[in-house]
Amino acid sequence: MTQQATDLGFRTASWPRRILALFVDWAASTLVVVAVMGLEGWSESRASSWWTLLVFVVESALFTALVGGSFGKLVTGLRVARVDGSGRPLDLLRSLLRAVLVCLVVPPVIYRPDGRGLHDLAVGTATVPVRRSGSGAAG
Repeated sequence: MTQQATDLGFRTASWPRRILALFVDWAASTLVVVAVMGLEGWSESRASSWWTLLVFVVESALFTALVGGSFGKLVTGLRVARVDGSGRPLDLLRSLLRAVLVCLVVPPVIYRPDGRGLHDLAVGTATVPVRRSGSGAAG
């Protein structure tokens, strides 16, 4: 269910789509680590999960700063938007802070009625559906 963000003036993304985006990001990050370490190296290394986490943070921060959302968000029709209404992309430092806070798990699961978690509140963003030309907001 998409939540109405009355104080923001736009709708935030549904939780199932956000979770799907997170799974897509994690799978892509894991594939990158497997490609670099090899399947055998990945499965035998105790550090492989830390490398996957690092790739996730870098991917999420870079994609959010450059194209408005992580790979998983873009694939699932979501984006990260500034709540100040400027329409400007999020800068790299705030994107990095947001990605690190997501990895801490607690900030995203503590959220306001408008669907924004502590990670979004900290950097002034919201996860929203991508508006497709001619079809309104995707839900």
